[in-house]
Amino acid sequence: MQWMRTAPTHPNKSLKIVPKERPRSYAPLVEEAGEAIIAKIKKAADLSNENCDRAMKLAHRLSMQLRAAEDRVNQLEAELELLRDRAERWLQTIQKEIEEKLIAPRSANATKQTSLPKDAEL
Repeated sequence: MQWMRTAPTHPNKSLKIVPKERPRSYAPLVEEAGEAIIAKIKKAADLSNENCDRAMKLAHRLSMQLRAAEDRVNQLEAELELLRDRAERWLQTIQKEIEEKLIAPRSANATKQTSLPKDAEL
């Protein structure tokens, strides 16, 4: 209910508060308030659904990216295993070459030098 003030007619008299006219029916106000509340609830539900849809799309996209990353990791691990095997074979080949070409001839020369008779030297 709204109230209306009236100015005092005499300085010693206090202010009178007189109620404004009451609306004949509150029904239109209740209807407007109800419709406004329903509209706000609908808008909140729409925004909530949009947020949920965005979150689901983002989750799906991130899930796909994660799967792709896992596949790439598996592929790289397989390539790494192949490269490791090749590197080990090369190291074995290099070790064999060093032993055959460098170490074995020196050992043979060292054995020949120690087996010469002392009187053969002048």
